[in-house]
Amino acid sequence: MDRRRFLSTAAALGLGGCAPKPSPERAREAVPAFELDEVPIAELRRRMEAGEETSRSLCEKYLARIEQIDRSGPTLNSVIEINPDALEIASRLDEERRAGNVRGPLHGIPVMIKDNIDTADRMKTSAGSLALAESIAPRDSGVAQRLRAAGAVILAKTNLSEWANFRSEHSTSGWSGRGGQTRNPYLLDRNPCGSSSGSGVAPSASLCAAAVGTETNGSIVCPSNANGIVGIKPTVGLVSRAGVVPISHTQDTAGPMARTVADAAALLSALAGVDPRDPATAAAEGHIEADYTKFLDPDALRGARIGVARNYQHRNPRVARLFDDAVEAMKKAGAEIIDPADIPNRRKYSEASYEVLLYEFKDGINKYLASLGPGAPAKTLADLIEFNERHADQEMPYFGQDIFIKAQEKGPLTDKAYRDALATCRRYARTEGLDKVIREHRLDALVAPTGGPAWCTDLVNGDHFTGGSSTPAAVAGYPSITVPMGAVFGLPVGISFIGAAWTEPRLIALAYAFEQLTQHRRPPRFLPRLPPVLPGPARLELPPSPGERA
Repeated sequence: MDRRRFLSTAAALGLGGCAPKPSPERAREAVPAFELDEVPIAELRRRMEAGEETSRSLCEKYLARIEQIDRSGPTLNSVIEINPDALEIASRLDEERRAGNVRGPLHGIPVMIKDNIDTADRMKTSAGSLALAESIAPRDSGVAQRLRAAGAVILAKTNLSEWANFRSEHSTSGWSGRGGQTRNPYLLDRNPCGSSSGSGVAPSASLCAAAVGTETNGSIVCPSNANGIVGIKPTVGLVSRAGVVPISHTQDTAGPMARTVADAAALLSALAGVDPRDPATAAAEGHIEADYTKFLDPDALRGARIGVARNYQHRNPRVARLFDDAVEAMKKAGAEIIDPADIPNRRKYSEASYEVLLYEFKDGINKYLASLGPGAPAKTLADLIEFNERHADQEMPYFGQDIFIKAQEKGPLTDKAYRDALATCRRYARTEGLDKVIREHRLDALVAPTGGPAWCTDLVNGDHFTGGSSTPAAVAGYPSITVPMGAVFGLPVGISFIGAAWTEPRLIALAYAFEQLTQHRRPPRFLPRLPPVLPGPARLELPPSPGERA
């Protein structure tokens, strides 16, 4: 399903449509340096082990930075709610460390999670909606349980595209009724993509060590692409969805979002596991690794068979050139490149996929609302639709709820239309899609551009999505990892490594090798807009990122 409209080639190049803002130079001066900028999890852990930092001191520094640039200054608006107990939790974890009880590599590490992931604490779980703005989950999600068991501090919840961008086909990514509009930290008038918008922005801007997002189709990899970070969309079932506000039980997954492959792998190690509350995780038995960081191999590209999905080449010529450079870099590193290795049947399941999502959303959201108990502010999807109509001025000032209405019209999952649509998706996305091309070419992974540079946020017309490669892995339920591969006018773009089911270890190895080879990650500049292109032979110059050589 493609819920976004395509723009002209000029818009795809990122050359217009955003309103003028103050000068970039003045914006950069307003954002002071931060001592935890770009500091990886391993270094945070070393500092705590050496007594140079505590979990509480790290949390205090991140919270100050959130106040400085998320709630004021550039006003990124990536955090929807601070955990009021974060400092107390951090202090308890510090006491455990002093007593010699370290739960694991994430002990004391501050992370954020998306506001559609249940936490049984004083934070709300609203999916960004006003209907659930006061909803406190009766128990932790599987994700929250595993993070707490690993010793991570859930510092805050992140803003998102409301209802994970499944309310209207005319939506604006990163906007929610409860949280407002999240902004891209590279160019503030640009969109962070979604639906895991805040989970993309917060680690990119060093507001936390890493974050958890969720994806149905593109909602981890697109904001990772737009915000210059690494995103892992796991095989469906590797990470529990229990207590995650659902769209689709056949496509939904949670996954890590971080500045580096190593940090994302460390977070995945905590998240992956079987959960009796999520039947899909039973299939992960035997495929779960206790430590995904052991697959961080800088030489993994040597001898790897990499297929190039040319039928997912991006139409922006600058993105296409960066992708060709990335493929050539992998070839020079010893990879065997199969070009092209197109993914078959890409157009044979788009309508069926949308049909599946509509059916599964109605079924899933009704079950989720029922799980909140008798005090839930809404009991059914019909209740949500009615609430939005009554509060249209606050909930629907920019776009409506046409997807909600279409889903409400669907019947039960026993309907033949649903069963046929699901069979179509599995046939063309899996058996005759990814499985076929990977088997025929004996591939370790497929690669494609993750997406284009961030578009201008446009609350009037909605998203101006310019294409991406998330759909095959999303519909199949297979893993993909996006890694920065360069920038277009200072806006980051990524490359996706896509594999067969349960191949996260191999994809992590390949993504890490590419990351170490190319080193494309650059911290955000917090510029208000793209500087004007000068006439004649003059070259557009962007100020250097903090820490970059001039």
